[in-house]
Order: sequence, then structure tokens, then C-alpha cells
Amino acid sequence: MGLKKFRPITPTLRHTVMVDFSEITRRKPVKSLTEPIRKTGGRDNYGHVSMRWIGGGHRQRYRLVDFRRDKDGIPARVASIEYDPNRSARIALLNYADGERRYIIAPDGLKVGMKVQSGPDAEIQPGNCLSLKHIPLGTSIHNVELFPGRAARVARSAGSFCQLMAREGDYAQLRLPSGEVRKFHVNCRAVVGQVGNLDHENMSLGKAGRNRWRGRLGSVRGVAMNPVDHPMGGGEGKSSGGRHPCSPWGQIAKGLKTRKRKLSDSLILRRRKK
Repeated sequence: MGLKKFRPITPTLRHTVMVDFSEITRRKPVKSLTEPIRKTGGRDNYGHVSMRWIGGGHRQRYRLVDFRRDKDGIPARVASIEYDPNRSARIALLNYADGERRYIIAPDGLKVGMKVQSGPDAEIQPGNCLSLKHIPLGTSIHNVELFPGRAARVARSAGSFCQLMAREGDYAQLRLPSGEVRKFHVNCRAVVGQVGNLDHENMSLGKAGRNRWRGRLGSVRGVAMNPVDHPMGGGEGKSSGGRHPCSPWGQIAKGLKTRKRKLSDSLILRRRKK
């Protein structure tokens, strides 16, 4: 896997940097493990725009990824590494010994033909899923459950991982990709290793049209609007807005603390911004 650059024969290709997809071994997904995506264009059930800058995009099907990894004790063979248009990471197709097939997030270093397993008897190797109480300290993990049995929520994007720092009683301390240190119950599951496709952060789309293919419209700056459309609009010539940055409805955009008092505050040992 590596990055691919292009000869600048057009203005777009001059700045385009793409992943070469050399690790992909299968082009079309298993249809029984997909379902259709019905796009809303950012509209709610009244037809009003509730999420701006959403629209268009290529037609896609959602890949049903197994975030629970609850088939304990049944070994599985990696059948293929595939592209998933719905996420930055790659996905791996597993063929279990009992005949079932499932998709998982492909960790870095996972190859076709390798064996993976879930449960307390699994080895500490990339792709295997265990509870936090069975994973050695200092191990890099991903696909971590926030609550035991509720499927993985943490560290699922390309290149991300958590580090198991300590264990004390019923809780383990993890350093998250944001730098936050947080406590997780030791019965929460996690997958050993780092999420693959590490070069995703080095990609450059090269043109606005490629964002449109992804269903993301261009966003208009508030200072470029008229005063009737945005509090920061208007002014003779260019201006920085003349006030603190805000949304069209006056919500402060920078520095306003929006997190309310939550039960999970007691589980956060170190904030990501401190």
C-alpha cells in the first residue's frame, strides 16, 4: 500500500494524491452482507434542510460490518480485503469455520489467508478480539466498546488506535486517539492492532468535484453572505465579520463550551484539550 501521484497534465491532477489500492483483493462486495442507503439530501421528514451542505453523491450500498465480534472460539480465515465507500478504513471478509461470513474493520498488517479469532483464548495478534482484562498493558487496540456488549464505538477510522495504559479493579485506562485518557470497564471488548489504511490522512482530493461524488456540497463562508443571511455577512469590501465567529443562528463557533454535565465525566481522567 502506498500513495499515487499523477503527472500534472490538468490543474486537478497537479494536486491529487490518492492511495494506490494495492491491498484490495476483491472488487465487488458480498451482496448478502450489504443493504441499500436511502439518501435524504440533508432534509428532515418535513422536507426542510436540517443539515446543510449535503446532496448528490454516488450511489452506494452499506456494508454490514461486525462490530460485536461475538463468535467466540470459532476461528475464521481472511478471504479478502475490500474497499468500503462508507468509511476511511478497509474491511476484511471473514470465512468462519461454521460456514458464516462477516465483514470486520481490517487492521494494519492483516493479509488474505491469515486466521483470526474472538474470545478469551485468542492470541495477542492483529485482528483478534478479546476483553480488556485479557489484553496485556501497553498493547495498541482499536474497535473498543464503550459499554460491554453494545458493539464497538471507539477508534474505528483509518490509522486510529488506543493504548491500554493501566488496569485497576473493574476498570482499565485507555489513551484515546484524541489524547484523552478515559476509563473503560474491563469486560469491554477490543481488537488487537491498529486500523489499517494509514496513508488515508495523506490523501489530497485535488478538486471540489471529488467531494461532490462523496455527497458533500461546497460550504459558503458567512462573511461572503449578505447581512440578511448571516450575522457575519455584509460590509464594504472584504471584512472578517466584525464580530465573534458564529453560526447563521448566532451560536458561537469558537471557544464556546457545549458539553453539559454528564455521567461519563467521572470516567474521564484527562481531557483531550488539557
